[in-house]
Amino acid sequence: MSLSEEQLRQYREDGVVVAEGLLTDDDLTPIIAELSAWIDARARELHAAGKLTDLCEGESFERRMACLFAQTKEIATGLDIMLMRGPASFAFLHNAHLLDAVERLVGPEITCSPIQHIRAKPPAALTGEGNGAYNVPWHQDAGVTWEEADSSNIVTCWLPLVDATVENGCMEVIPGVWKDGYREHHADSGTTIRPDLMPERTPVAVPVNKGGVIFMHRYTPHRSTPNYSENVRWSLDLRYQPTGEPTGRPFHPAFAVRSRQDPMSVLTDHTEWCRLWEEALVSAKGVQAHRVK
Repeated sequence: MSLSEEQLRQYREDGVVVAEGLLTDDDLTPIIAELSAWIDARARELHAAGKLTDLCEGESFERRMACLFAQTKEIATGLDIMLMRGPASFAFLHNAHLLDAVERLVGPEITCSPIQHIRAKPPAALTGEGNGAYNVPWHQDAGVTWEEADSSNIVTCWLPLVDATVENGCMEVIPGVWKDGYREHHADSGTTIRPDLMPERTPVAVPVNKGGVIFMHRYTPHRSTPNYSENVRWSLDLRYQPTGEPTGRPFHPAFAVRSRQDPMSVLTDHTEWCRLWEEALVSAKGVQAHRVK
């Protein structure tokens, strides 16, 4: 399954489109298993250190993290793709179902941007509604790259590992205004569009089921909303672009994930990917990643 002509039209018009059912359980199960194993190991480490008392072993994937987070926020330390560097995460960055859709938007020579994240949004009852670390304010994804990437065709792929609903904090977007280009951002509980430059349009909530993917233009304003459920809302935030265009993060490793012209250029070595990230995280320490201070 890829994007239909109607979905392509909607993306070009609105700067955002939802593709439900793009991914299968077989696509997502390995990365969920990898995350579950990481959480279990982290919980046991914190338990041994006396920082939590209940391992919450009988809980579901989305519930266990919430139970652990309620005992210690340290459970989330190190929880991101470039820090964990798991083989299932690396493999998923090459997922054929996802790349078939991406190819319709950026062409057949595809690079994976180094801007990639695992999002584990805890219940608002544990973090507070206004916590910018978990409720990301209004922004364009271009706002978290250097200016060098303003002309790069970077597509954001936001995909939930559990159903993302209005209750548990799905995204809100402002469709159509991407055509007006970049809006100046500033730092205010996160990188956010200046209030006087916010579009005067009504935001739209974008719930999406597990297996669905939201594709967004780099200039589409969006934010995340509070999680009013009792579980963690899990999602992946990935970006892809045509090979050869600036990523806006030249100090972090990008790599080819699909190439019709030069298949040998595709990085398939997990060990090499880990090495690239290990070196970059050291050499780029202190570099300002966002264009605003």
